[in-house]
Amino acid sequence: MVVTAAIVPVRHRRRGRVGHVDLDEVADELYAVPPDEFVAVRKQRQDDARSAGDRTLAREIGALPKPTAAAWVCNLLVREQRAAIEGLVELGDLLRQAQESLAGDQLRVLDRQRSQLLTALTRQAVALAREHGARVGGTVETQVADTLRAAMADPEAGEALLSGRLTGGMSYSGLGPTGNRPALRLVPARPGREGTGGRSRSGPAAARRRRDEDTRRAAAEEARRREEEARRAAEERRRRELEEARRAVEEAAAVAAEAVAAAEEERHRVDDLDARRADLQARVEELTDELARTEEEAARTAEELGRAERHRRTAARRATEATVARDRAVTALRELEEG
Repeated sequence: MVVTAAIVPVRHRRRGRVGHVDLDEVADELYAVPPDEFVAVRKQRQDDARSAGDRTLAREIGALPKPTAAAWVCNLLVREQRAAIEGLVELGDLLRQAQESLAGDQLRVLDRQRSQLLTALTRQAVALAREHGARVGGTVETQVADTLRAAMADPEAGEALLSGRLTGGMSYSGLGPTGNRPALRLVPARPGREGTGGRSRSGPAAARRRRDEDTRRAAAEEARRREEEARRAAEERRRRELEEARRAVEEAAAVAAEAVAAAEEERHRVDDLDARRADLQARVEELTDELARTEEEAARTAEELGRAERHRRTAARRATEATVARDRAVTALRELEEG
């Protein structure tokens, strides 16, 4: 079993102040802001601490590391869905107990719940991150799932996740019982024996010891019975709480799925409009080219028209002159004929 966890703890339970803000509150604020705002907010809180004259607190604030994208998504999920995360950690406790005490069918039921809850919570974490304007890729989504799986498998990892101050993702290999192992139960010693024949010692002292031993055995059996009843009651309560948390996560996942579907529909609509715009733009360019060609042809035709108009005027003038000359010739001929 290997668990890698990165978490910002409460520092020595020190209650430094920046005005009305202490170190824990600063840490809670920093690990709630998006990663791209982390450095700026941390710098501002450092400046506040220095202005208040608390250089030690300013140094501690400056030492708070920036979370990875996966850690920020997990911290966001804890703040938004804490009951579901607590249910995840409790289910991990049940699974560890189940491996030692429950039957195989009960273990399979819990294992299915584990898989369903991990999938639903991972999807919910990605949806929440996108609602807060963060883009979550496949690598970050895998790291978030690994962190949730580690929190379920290991109690310390679960406590780290619930702190809401992770600075890096967690991973876990193996799924065996870890931590909180069952306490050892001592088996009462048998009554002492003497003699070569192996017969019990006779007399009042031996009878008294046997009665005392029977009383202790009965008391131990009663204690075990009560402990088993308490364990079963606790398991039933946890199962009910986990079922409620699972339904809440499924409902949230359904809402998130609807939102994703609506967003996808809008994306298709945008794609269609973009394609239509591209077609119209291409048509505009085509008509622009055709207009340019038409204008060039109109210009050439205008030039030809100008030349033709000049030729027409010249021809008309010549025709007029020829008509006048003809009329003069006819008049002259008539005069000659008459004379």
